[in-house]
Amino acid sequence: MAGSVISDRIAQGSGRVAADTMIRNVRLFDLVTGELLPTDIAICGDTIVGTLDHYEGATVIDGHGRIAVPGFIDTHLHVESSLITPFEFDRCVLPHGVTTAICDPHEMANVLGRPALDYFTEAAMRTVMDLRVNLSSCVPSTALETSGATLGAADLLPYRDHPKVIGLAEFMNIPGVLNGDPVCMEKLEAFAGGHIDGHAPLLRGRRLNGYLSAGITTDHEATTAEEALEKVRKGMMVLIREGSVCKDLRALVPLLNPVTSPFFAFCTDDRNPLEIAHEGHLDYLIRLAISLGVEPLAAYRSASLSAANAFGLRDRGMIAPGRRADIVLLDDLRECRVSDVISAGRLVNDALFAARDIIPPVGTDSISLPAPVSAQDMQIKGSGTQRPVIGLLPGQIITPFLHADLPVVDGIVQPDPAQDIARICVVARHGHNDNIGRGFVRGFGLSGGALASSVGHDSHNICVVGMNDADMAVAVNHLEKTGGGFVVVRDGMVVADMPLPVAGLMSDAPFETVRDQLEVLRAAARALGCQLDEPFLQLAFLPLPVIPHLKITDFGMVDVNRMELV
Repeated sequence: MAGSVISDRIAQGSGRVAADTMIRNVRLFDLVTGELLPTDIAICGDTIVGTLDHYEGATVIDGHGRIAVPGFIDTHLHVESSLITPFEFDRCVLPHGVTTAICDPHEMANVLGRPALDYFTEAAMRTVMDLRVNLSSCVPSTALETSGATLGAADLLPYRDHPKVIGLAEFMNIPGVLNGDPVCMEKLEAFAGGHIDGHAPLLRGRRLNGYLSAGITTDHEATTAEEALEKVRKGMMVLIREGSVCKDLRALVPLLNPVTSPFFAFCTDDRNPLEIAHEGHLDYLIRLAISLGVEPLAAYRSASLSAANAFGLRDRGMIAPGRRADIVLLDDLRECRVSDVISAGRLVNDALFAARDIIPPVGTDSISLPAPVSAQDMQIKGSGTQRPVIGLLPGQIITPFLHADLPVVDGIVQPDPAQDIARICVVARHGHNDNIGRGFVRGFGLSGGALASSVGHDSHNICVVGMNDADMAVAVNHLEKTGGGFVVVRDGMVVADMPLPVAGLMSDAPFETVRDQLEVLRAAARALGCQLDEPFLQLAFLPLPVIPHLKITDFGMVDVNRMELV
């Protein structure tokens, strides 16, 4: 850093010269005591240089008595799961007060490999918000599925010192860690001493101890207060998640108070523009936590200072001299009503977004089927007695391992609307093989038709669920034509769709368009009988064979507890 920059900060902070920017007439929410303190906030360039005093500024922002809190930090998310590019994510989320987001591009990485890391690190250099990257540690996540790419330690190391990279993203391969798998050990050793994110659903006891001994420090998969308490007592930072599908906040907030808040942060993981439009982003998590009885001091501290400390971002998390000028102005503290956002000393507005240097997306030809699929490709032959069935739990990605007796017609095992059991298939889409995994799922509520998605965590093969084999085939073939996306089919006709041509995961349209398309898709799914709030995102997690208990990949149905095909 040039000496003149530091000198300018000192001069402006000490009041010898006017600040570059001065926010006048605000009440600072003190993250130490929880008090509201009247103050001016002096900013030099992108850095806060003065608080708890009066200042002059070349540029003056009138706070009109509003409350100033530090910018919010989303500690774990996948931009791809917002269904929009990093630049649209920036434009969608920053006005909600999220000035820093820590993303793991492993959705795109599982499709494209290193080009996905190149795209995200380059995009992160150009967003208005500070988009940080954790390098995808599990590509593929298991050996029981076909991914589009593989990333080893040698592929990740060139990015380790990139200015936007924090460390290694969620380490999902728990058996690999505990059993000393050589590929896992190579990655853990390569990033030893740096930040390594965890991914440890239901992990407890000695197995948790062993996992933590690998140098893993965070987890966003705790779903009960008992599990979360054990993890924080053992030194983990628990990231309380409330996304479009995974909703853990209500279960975990009884643990969150001013004493424990240094050990908790917030994350969204997967949250789409429709839910952001209806509820918000991290502002919604803060608002919901406070409505459930969490003290504002604990909620805002977890959303900023605790998050910054957990990820080594020592330059932010407080409104204090020497910290990055990420500031959110609120009309109401308990409601977390955001009125203005300052990102790195800049007032967020349309002109700021328009000035970005946007780079084109990659992976626009990622769907490759060897041949169109047919209705017969969706079918399962054999006995219908005690068939394995995936159970859906709305708001969770943990899926019970169920069994059911299903009807058989001409040797073909049938779905059963009376039991709310539909057929589900996963079709390999990366051009490596013609695999199709087949099974059954309970909980979609379908009376007919089919839903299909090229978003299928984590390898992102095409996942289709339905009551009609022919409709399922039409849905899969339609997604190849559109380059990926979501589709609803009934009686052989496409009734709604949303193309996701960027790696089959993201739209190239503005987030407002995606929001409106999701409304149409949701209505079309309801017309088939589906009452799930997020049917496509719920579908997208069924091929994720690192989350208990029963999942499905292009290899077939997977007993996750045993990590074996059924």
